[in-house]
Amino acid sequence: MSKSEKIRELAKSGMSTAEIARVLGIRYQFAYGVLRSAGFGSGEKANLTSVGAAAKPSKPRLLVSDLRAGGFEHVGSWILSPEQRLVIDRQLPTAVGVYAFAKRDIVLYVGVATMGLAKRLYFYGRPGVSQRTSLRINAIIVGELATHPTIDIYAAFPPDLEWNGLPVHGSAGLELGLIKKYALPWNMRSAGQ
Repeated sequence: MSKSEKIRELAKSGMSTAEIARVLGIRYQFAYGVLRSAGFGSGEKANLTSVGAAAKPSKPRLLVSDLRAGGFEHVGSWILSPEQRLVIDRQLPTAVGVYAFAKRDIVLYVGVATMGLAKRLYFYGRPGVSQRTSLRINAIIVGELATHPTIDIYAAFPPDLEWNGLPVHGSAGLELGLIKKYALPWNMRSAGQ
């Protein structure tokens, strides 16, 4: 039995992508890719009620209206330059914050910009060879722009907090909360939790 067949069999039994990767001693991304190619959706536990596995309740989509209600603002859009390079249509804020990429009214990706929004998003447009997330998201956005004119960018700049005298990073907490609660197809962590 090939590794791909083993991955599919374990998923049918209800095992999560992370569990499969751990059991087989393979990279999470490999297991995720096999499951996605096989139609298992996001790579979570298989939703195969016909095979006897219990269906896991899916997360709700995150809508732009929810972001706006929560204090996010539209700060720009991804577009392709005449040279077919990924660029943003305006200057971005430099503050630390949380950003989201949306197509029409559906949010597809969220991230945290601990180095500042403009600097973080620069790396999506010009990813370095070792920046795996930036390379992956760059390719996705460029692919989407082939059929849709823009991918909108929203941002929020929550304050840092304190809990029992200890520092709490407001932006990192907001990003994680969104990833845990909502279905964000471009966030790998959203699929695995």
